[in-house]
Amino acid sequence: MKKALLMAAALLLAPMAVFAADYQEGVHYTVINDGPATAKPEITEFFSFYCPHCFNFAKTVVPKIIADKPDGVAFNQAHVDFIGKEMGVEMSRAFAVAHQLNVDDKIDNALFSAIHDKKQNFTNRDDIRALFIANGVDGKTFDAAAESFMVKAQMAKMKRDTENAKLTGVPALVVNGKYRVETGSIKSYDELLDIAFFLAKK
Repeated sequence: MKKALLMAAALLLAPMAVFAADYQEGVHYTVINDGPATAKPEITEFFSFYCPHCFNFAKTVVPKIIADKPDGVAFNQAHVDFIGKEMGVEMSRAFAVAHQLNVDDKIDNALFSAIHDKKQNFTNRDDIRALFIANGVDGKTFDAAAESFMVKAQMAKMKRDTENAKLTGVPALVVNGKYRVETGSIKSYDELLDIAFFLAKK
C-alpha cells in the first residue's frame, strides 16, 4: 500500500518536473549577458512607484515570492527611473533613501498609496520629503540621506542594472543577474514565479 502511494505521488509530480524542464530560453526567459551569474542566487524585481501594475504586484505577488522562494535565494528590489519623467529619478532616490534608513516597508507602502489611492501629484523632492516626515522620518535625516554617497551609489546601480536588463516595462523579474523572465507566454503570476524559481536554481 505504501509503495503504491509513493508511486502515485511520483506520477503526480512527474508532469510538473517535465514542465519545469520545458522552460526555454527565448520563450520563457532571456539571457541578458554572457558573463557569470551572481555569486549567490537572487531574484530582483524591477518596479516603479508610478506603475499601477507594480502597485498590484507589490500587494499580491511580492509576498508570495518572499514566502515561497527556494532556500538560499535572496529577493531584491530595484526602482526604475524611466517612468514619471523627471520625478522618476526622484522616486528612485526616495526608494534608496528608504532602504538606507531601513524604513522600506512603511515608505514604499506610503508612496504607492499616495500615488494610486490618494492620487497625489508629486512635483519635486520636497513633496517626497514631506511624505517621509509624515511617516516619522526627521527632515534633516532625509536631507542627509538624499545626498549621501550610499544613496547615490544605489541609484547608479539600479540604473545600470535596468539598462543591462534591457527593460522597457515593469514589473519585471531578473534572476541571478543573468536571466530576464519573459511575460509574453505566461498565463499567470504563479507561472511567473515557477519560472523565476526554476532559473534561480540554474
